[in-house]
Amino acid sequence: MNDAKVDAALGDLDAAADAGALPEATIAALRLADVLTSSTPTVTPEFQAELSTHFDETQILELGSALALASGWQRFIEAFGIKPDQWTEATPAPQRPGD
Repeated sequence: MNDAKVDAALGDLDAAADAGALPEATIAALRLADVLTSSTPTVTPEFQAELSTHFDETQILELGSALALASGWQRFIEAFGIKPDQWTEATPAPQRPGD
């Protein structure tokens, strides 16, 4: 992905969809990541139908499994305060654009 696509993926997904900045399947996958990492992860029937227009059942399962693993790993390292090997007190924390 180029910088513009990364910025679109980290920004407003509705705006990215309207601008055609990312493929529709990518936006659906990013929305699934948002849903699965929210405090109340619920896939509505409407969203499941949207996912099904881009992915088959196996792909949805694989995508969900990968997202769950990545999200769980992130929560684990945060819970135990694990820092990357190159991290020091002087290293700024990673920031999302707009934070």
